[in-house]
Amino acid sequence: MENRFSSFVVFAEMRTGSNFLEANLNALAGVRCHGEAFNPHFIGYPNRDDLLDVTLSMREEDPFSVLEAIRSEPGVLGGFRYFHDHDPRVFDDLIEDASVAKIILTRNPLDSYVSWKIAKATGQWKLTNVTRRKDAKAEFDPEEFATHVEALQEFQITLLNRLQRAGQTAFYVAYEDLQDVEVMNGLAKWLGIDARLEALDDSLKRQNPAPVTSKVENPEEMAFALASMDRFNLSRTPNFEPRRGPSVPGYVAGVVTPILYMPVRGGLDTGLTDWVGQLDNVDKDGVISRMNQKQLRQWRRNTPGHRSFTVVRHPLARAHWAFCALILSKGPGSLLQIRNTLRRRFNVEIPEGEPGADYSLADHRRAFGQFLEFLKANLAGQTSIRVDGGWASQAQVLAGFAELSPPDLVIREEDMAQDLPDLARKLGRMSPPPAPVATETTPYDLDAIWDRDLEALCQSVYARDYMSLGYDVWKKSAS
Repeated sequence: MENRFSSFVVFAEMRTGSNFLEANLNALAGVRCHGEAFNPHFIGYPNRDDLLDVTLSMREEDPFSVLEAIRSEPGVLGGFRYFHDHDPRVFDDLIEDASVAKIILTRNPLDSYVSWKIAKATGQWKLTNVTRRKDAKAEFDPEEFATHVEALQEFQITLLNRLQRAGQTAFYVAYEDLQDVEVMNGLAKWLGIDARLEALDDSLKRQNPAPVTSKVENPEEMAFALASMDRFNLSRTPNFEPRRGPSVPGYVAGVVTPILYMPVRGGLDTGLTDWVGQLDNVDKDGVISRMNQKQLRQWRRNTPGHRSFTVVRHPLARAHWAFCALILSKGPGSLLQIRNTLRRRFNVEIPEGEPGADYSLADHRRAFGQFLEFLKANLAGQTSIRVDGGWASQAQVLAGFAELSPPDLVIREEDMAQDLPDLARKLGRMSPPPAPVATETTPYDLDAIWDRDLEALCQSVYARDYMSLGYDVWKKSAS
């Protein structure tokens, strides 16, 4: 059978049955699995000095030398086991290379956790002779288990997403499948290997075959902890908002003061840009801005001790600013095409021209509520209108910053008066200018139209911002 693969990798974790899977792969003629080739503490197997003449120190210098050695071994399809905490330098190469067969081995995380705890307690990580089996019970630790599950899930999601993007698929094997010789032979067929197993390898024995509740010292505490876990992610806030990269051209740096402002658009940007300029006695046109990523890296490299910051607002105040400045107004910076579309297709009841004397408080309350309804659909990906940076969720903007580097300091609007001068003084500006104050761009303040229905609607639109940034209702935050 012609082989389409140059090598293989078994993505697994500790106590998932990977030793047993490796033993059966190695029982196939023409296949050789080299253990944990990229374990940071050893190469291949504990107490081994090298893997195919590549030593641990050689691997540390050049991890790809191990891949080359495995792929070039004559007469066999070579591979290895890779866990989530193994050498990350080779991960991208493994994922992107379609000639590397991906085998993904999974196990119930509770079983793997309890098995790991027992193995850790007994020091017995493999069992080849049942008479030498060591017995112990695990102490279930809820926080430790939650961390264990989170690490496994994060790695599995990463694998899935990266394979999807690469247009590849993997051969999935569950722990229970390891006892099925037909599944193992199916894996051999998928790998392009002619050899087949008559029976499974019997050199390794299952170490702890009893029910999981009988293998822990505190089964009641375990049951309580598991009952409180959200197995189906029911409390997750769905996020269909498009990802946003870091908008580096909008960053503002001091010409002398080593400070970098990373704007989250929301009505404070101009005032904060002015504030950065005032630190060095220049106007907003004198600050450093419109950088590309290369220029930003050069600024950071040439500006030792620099600090970066951003400012976030209460979601309702920010949405109100977006409505007034970008939609209700027809002045500079407004989004006239989107404004017209909202009037025609989304029935947002705003005047055709600038709001005049006949635009009442009740009109403003109603139109803003309609705008929030539009935002709810827009951020959920249910409209053809782009998600503008002026109303994109602040959590998503902050996530975009992190693609390059997150800000050192995230300041809330209500804390600017204290936090901004404190930051300036840390950077050597002992008499800093006062923090800017947001100004309303509408005939009606948010306080004049606020009610609990508007707040509840905004919370449904910006659930991630309320949760991740810790905001309460507007009245409390503004008091």
